[in-house]
Amino acid sequence: MTISVLQAALLGLCACLSSMPGLGGTTFGNYTLGRPLVAGLICGLILGNVQMGILLGCAVQVVYIALVTPGGTVSADVRAVSYIGIPLAMVYVASTGMDPATASAQSLAVTLASTVGTLGTVLFYGTATINLVWQHIGWTNVEKGNLKSLYLVDMVFPWISHILCSFIPTFLICRAGSDMVSLIQNYLPMDGIAMKTLFTVGSLLPSVGVAILLKQVVSKPKDFLTFFFGFTLCACMGLNLIGCAIVAGFFAIINYEIRVLGLRPVAAASSSMDDDDEEDI
Repeated sequence: MTISVLQAALLGLCACLSSMPGLGGTTFGNYTLGRPLVAGLICGLILGNVQMGILLGCAVQVVYIALVTPGGTVSADVRAVSYIGIPLAMVYVASTGMDPATASAQSLAVTLASTVGTLGTVLFYGTATINLVWQHIGWTNVEKGNLKSLYLVDMVFPWISHILCSFIPTFLICRAGSDMVSLIQNYLPMDGIAMKTLFTVGSLLPSVGVAILLKQVVSKPKDFLTFFFGFTLCACMGLNLIGCAIVAGFFAIINYEIRVLGLRPVAAASSSMDDDDEEDI
């Protein structure tokens, strides 16, 4: 598998739209287009192997399932993870003949994407730093009363930042993807200690994403019951994640109905008390 000029350009464009601050908007860009799960599908469509893209994207998504950017602080850049790490992983897996559904291929994708994502923080802060120049221009024009220039500051000038720090790096790295993969294969053979170490580390990284997610959603010990219930369904009943999500939806509806029924007597009692008060008055 090789990445053509057009494919690299499309990946660079997606990296621009998914960056944060994102030209595609925070909701559509960073938290949708930039997620590895969505990016895996897009990379698969661009590179012509949707199945591989989805499988590797799902594996990478587990690591970054609870990644947020509080106050602009990031530990990994999702644009680099999604549109540099996943395409390179797809090229590597295809060139080695590995099955993308195997644990070794997915561990390799996780390790490669995580490494690229950590280095990609330079791109993130580079974009934010260049955007400060446009903000300074905007404030200067506001002080002069030229409010129409704010459209350029908000909608046009940021493209320069994203082209420099998103499009160009993504285009160049993805375009040279096959050469980089060949270099890795020559210096890091599959049966060597280095690659085995990468596979081991990659298999452990998803636990980090799950731990971060638990830290955010678990506030009481009993919250662990619903979390482990999903694993029980997978292990004992053989359900996949989609099946577990459907079962969880049923339980969510039942829980909602029970809560609504629990509120109705309180409302009836309060209305009767109001009637008694009116009669006394």
